[in-house]
Amino acid sequence: MSGSPALDIVIVSHQCRDLLAACLRSIEQHPYAGGATAVTVVDNASRDGTDELVLRQFPTVAFVPLPDNRGFSQANNVALRDCRAERVLLLNPDTEVWAGVLDDMVAFLDAHPRAGIAGCRLLRRDGSFDHAAKRSFPSISDAVRHFSHAGRSDHYLAAHVAEDGVGAVDAVNGAFMLVRRAALDEVGLLDGGFFMYGEDLDWCYRAKRAGWDVLYNGEVSTLHVKSGSAGSQRGLRQNWAFHGAMGRFYRKHHAGRHALLDLVVYTAIVAKFGASAVGSAIARGIR
Repeated sequence: MSGSPALDIVIVSHQCRDLLAACLRSIEQHPYAGGATAVTVVDNASRDGTDELVLRQFPTVAFVPLPDNRGFSQANNVALRDCRAERVLLLNPDTEVWAGVLDDMVAFLDAHPRAGIAGCRLLRRDGSFDHAAKRSFPSISDAVRHFSHAGRSDHYLAAHVAEDGVGAVDAVNGAFMLVRRAALDEVGLLDGGFFMYGEDLDWCYRAKRAGWDVLYNGEVSTLHVKSGSAGSQRGLRQNWAFHGAMGRFYRKHHAGRHALLDLVVYTAIVAKFGASAVGSAIARGIR
């Protein structure tokens, strides 16, 4: 499209001013060299000076303040509706792009025309791998085991692709998710019913169901401060959002085949929510 940027970058923020500043500086320091880049920050009603930070220190960044916290999906969708580039990058504010990452990942997406979504290797500050960078869709048996504490399954780690390898996976992490415009147009926006958590899994599921590949490129690495914007311990609302997202994903894509199985899965999710909420409260020192 005439006058359109070569790359759109969308960042959703909420109460993470310093992390967002580091993220935006990393984009300035390591820009995409292949063409014009449009960066949009959609802010979920932060009260920490995020607006002043962006407007004063990053005047070329489009800033969209929301009057209330609408969650990750809906806030992203506000910007996605106006994106015009052939590639759109969803980027978390607790990431920092390293040298060459944007160019390498755009080239990777362009080299695989059936790839609708691509993600890279995500590393924490201590150099450890964020395993959520590549995932398999949870099977019903995996979900029941996980949410009922009946055992641990590593199936979701997409172990068939090495950490530093390249290959097709079921899902990549919404912290760094590069999306092809044609796939976005066909698959549609993020499901706004996911407040936070699960929306990236759902988007990848829908993309694969529409015939697009989801690819992981472990040869390209960037920083993800894991839980940097959400906190290391989930609060009650975050716990509810996480477990609610798992319930929504199951309801959308698996429920309705066997009533008894549905009951088991939903009961397990509720039980796991209760246990996680109590555990997080204790960890936070709440009595």
